[in-house]
Amino acid sequence: MANSFIEWTEMTWNPTTGCTKISSGCKFCYAEIMTRRLKAMGQEKYKDGFKVIKAHAEALQVPYTWKTPKIVFVNSMSDLFHKDVPFDFIRQVFQVMNDSPQHVFQVLTKRAERLYDLHKKLKWTHNIWMGVSVENEKVKDRIDLLRKIKAKVKFLSLEPLIGPLPSINLKKIDWVIVGGESGFKPRPMDPEWVLDIHEQCKKADVAFFFKQWGGKNKKAAGRMLNGRTYDEMPEIIALEKETH
Repeated sequence: MANSFIEWTEMTWNPTTGCTKISSGCKFCYAEIMTRRLKAMGQEKYKDGFKVIKAHAEALQVPYTWKTPKIVFVNSMSDLFHKDVPFDFIRQVFQVMNDSPQHVFQVLTKRAERLYDLHKKLKWTHNIWMGVSVENEKVKDRIDLLRKIKAKVKFLSLEPLIGPLPSINLKKIDWVIVGGESGFKPRPMDPEWVLDIHEQCKKADVAFFFKQWGGKNKKAAGRMLNGRTYDEMPEIIALEKETH
């Protein structure tokens, strides 16, 4: 568990670590780069590097220790629906989330097919937000699979956005996050792609969050769009905070 610098969440929780690349958006994976650093620092959780998916049973107890409501990104260093994560462990992670209604858990995957295959076997309490990553038109089918999931809040992470996404079907989608790629050799993001997605969200009345322009110096590039920042969240977040 750690406080997060990711703009759309408060903290991260990693019951599994490690992953493998499955599409173009994975090319310069942030989690893979960070894993190398953490391994070099001698952190036990990352001693096997990024190649092996690991289920960290001790991490399952961490959310029970939080004393105030949190917004939590689940598995920032992995993909919970990777084929090498046993279903029984996924079920245990969901049980922790089911037991903790005061927290919002944001789960994000590129493995929409496995998510769809398993979703009826999992309990979708109101506090579990489910999202898919979509970097270009080649993987837009992930959105269609997400739409069929029972999660109360469904969201899209269009990051790194490496191609245009015209005519997104936003039916049953509650939130869209857009961000450019960062790092040493980032692929550029055309501002027109971002503006088009923002316009689609406005027309569909879907919350829009612009995370970053990215680039080699993402801090310098900033996150202003149309002269302002866009930090919209699904309306349910306000209700959750009022309830707890």
